Amino acid sequence: MKITKVIPWLVSAPRPYLDTANDSHPADREYVYVEVNTDEGVTGWGEITGTSHVANRAVCAAIRHVSDLIAGDDPRLIEMIWNKIFRSFTYMGSRGATTNIISGIDIALWDIRGKVLGLPISELFGGPVREGVPIYCHPEDGSSVEDLAQHSKAIVETGQTSIKTDPWYPHHEEEKNGYLTGKLSAEAENLGAERIAAMREAVGPGIEILIDCHGRFDAPTAIRLAKTLEPYDIFWFEEPVPVESTHALKQVRENVNVPICVGERIHTRWELVPILEQELADFVMPDVTWCGGISEIKKMATMSEAYYVPISPHDASGPINVLAGAHAMASVPNHYRVETSRAKLNAYDVMIDHPLDIRGDKIYLSDRPGLGLDLDRDYMRANALEGYHD
Repeated sequence: MKITKVIPWLVSAPRPYLDTANDSHPADREYVYVEVNTDEGVTGWGEITGTSHVANRAVCAAIRHVSDLIAGDDPRLIEMIWNKIFRSFTYMGSRGATTNIISGIDIALWDIRGKVLGLPISELFGGPVREGVPIYCHPEDGSSVEDLAQHSKAIVETGQTSIKTDPWYPHHEEEKNGYLTGKLSAEAENLGAERIAAMREAVGPGIEILIDCHGRFDAPTAIRLAKTLEPYDIFWFEEPVPVESTHALKQVRENVNVPICVGERIHTRWELVPILEQELADFVMPDVTWCGGISEIKKMATMSEAYYVPISPHDASGPINVLAGAHAMASVPNHYRVETSRAKLNAYDVMIDHPLDIRGDKIYLSDRPGLGLDLDRDYMRANALEGYHD
């Protein structure tokens, strides 16, 4: 079997809502899917979906060139192909966009491998260590204090036991141009605290509340915010400072009494090394569609296991993102939870041939081969942006 072509798809599709008419985000978002074709008709699917339109288009353009690089390769040789792509980009930068591209292709290659062998991907790593992969989800960021409490309570009623929110959303106006002041107004700080106080009261003491800072504060602001939220029994404080400075992260780590989580912007095992060696985080959360795919996140999980640090993939994009993370984590002893966008992910159903099986606070993997789903090609073609489809 040989790889014939790699196709990037840029698709506009519904966001996974929590069944509310008041969500402040746009109705649709862009998803980047990767299709790897072979000469024997077996197709694998991956995902890269980024956080901006610019990033999505950049990786799509690069994938077209990488298609030529690996055309003719045996898709069974996943590790060889991973390194071939990785090393071809080292003079441009071996992380970030490079590992995004690798991720989409790597996930698709594991999908192909599972389909060829007739096994789910989770069975290719020694089999699962648990029945059902634990997950967490989000309420609607940017809600009023009252609405956030209501949304959180509705999530708990679905059986979810862990909720993450950014209580300081929406972000500063100047952040639209990429500028980080690193600070918050007193009004915004107070509103964030009010939101979390109401959220804790609504869900009770037994529910985990995770705080997402989105890596946008300076060290003193992050420390002050963490201390303000400590009374509400915060399960973790995520990305308190921009990812570029481990020194700033260390400052926060040494001055707060809440667990720290980092990792959605950490790419590959090499960037994870200083986090583990310097004891900078209690949890790590690489994204399977950005860090280097299933191959890489499994290595990162094993590294973290050696330090007894739980791993909790950031998988809040599309259905392949969620499933790839779940398959990778099924056999990981130190797995905490896989991130999902909402308690109900029905909006994904229009894109896929089998809905995700989420019950309570777990996702259950099927016995179908590979990822366990295929994308609906007719829907994809009807909703793909011009020039970004087969």
